[in-house]
Amino acid sequence: VQLVESGGGLVEAGGSLRLSCAASGITFSRYTMAWFRQAPGKEREFVAAIRWSGGSTNYADSVKGRFTISRDNAKNTAYLQMNSLKPEDTAVYYCAGTLSNYGQLAKGDLYNYWGQGTQVTVSS
Repeated sequence: VQLVESGGGLVEAGGSLRLSCAASGITFSRYTMAWFRQAPGKEREFVAAIRWSGGSTNYADSVKGRFTISRDNAKNTAYLQMNSLKPEDTAVYYCAGTLSNYGQLAKGDLYNYWGQGTQVTVSS
């Protein structure tokens, strides 16, 4: 099983980035996918999730209205569109997958598989 993130980089405040998470070795359409992030010296935190059944989404309050999670089951890929980026969004972003469609999707322990992370740096 592999989850491979891409799309990170350096962007100015107010800019946009789109992260991708390409999955292999799993039946992607049956996995709820999520994005987490971890800034230096801080704990990992939930960003967004999209359920495999119904496609409903959850977001952290800090990113609501700015970030959008989506998925393309035909391409086995999840996305995180990040707009109006702020310096406090700087972190390593990780995608994760779980077979669960319910439960507390913001909890990292729920997830079976994780990617290696991609760095997002937002300059002020």
